[in-house]
Amino acid sequence: MQKVVVIDRYLKARFLFFKWRYSLTLVNKLALCLTMACLTGFLAQICIPLPFTPVPITGQVLGVLLSGVVCGGAFGALSQLLYVGLGLAGVPWLAGGTGGSLAIFSASGGYFIGFIIAPLIIGRWTDRYIGARSFFSQLKLMMLGVGVIYLCGALVLSLVIKSGLWETLLKGVIPFILVDLVKASITAGLSFSILPKASYNGEIDKARYTQRRY
Repeated sequence: MQKVVVIDRYLKARFLFFKWRYSLTLVNKLALCLTMACLTGFLAQICIPLPFTPVPITGQVLGVLLSGVVCGGAFGALSQLLYVGLGLAGVPWLAGGTGGSLAIFSASGGYFIGFIIAPLIIGRWTDRYIGARSFFSQLKLMMLGVGVIYLCGALVLSLVIKSGLWETLLKGVIPFILVDLVKASITAGLSFSILPKASYNGEIDKARYTQRRY
């Protein structure tokens, strides 16, 4: 009985969090955006340089993907705009503790653009469809987000290092696929565990889930 009560409280708590998040004032939503920007900056300090490419393996993608779920589409994108903008302004929380305006012109500059677009897609889809909150739906969304980051990053990388398609893929995409699949799976697991499976904002498919409390 006690276990049932604990689970019920947990389900109710996650529902109330997202209902609260949806109804936040602009100031509080900005505060939540800044919190996720800080989390992304913290995760960016997990940085592993690779000898054959100017693009390192970093942990910041976890924060990028999760920001769309926690903040919603537009504000998830805004959280990453804050992360990137403050990093370019000099806050040393880009990959490996770097910062400054020159980062946007580096080989990793395109990935910053993807960081802003990816949570917008993930957050909007997650907020609008209850059916998008299952583990496998979240995994597909996270992989789509990673794909957007790859696309933006590879396009700019090819311009910076003046490479062809194959060299760009070898230096900007292929070495990171396995690691980013793990990141996408971890983030999908986290988002699945915190997302309510009932309507909190008038979702498009809410009629299919009217029997669910949380």
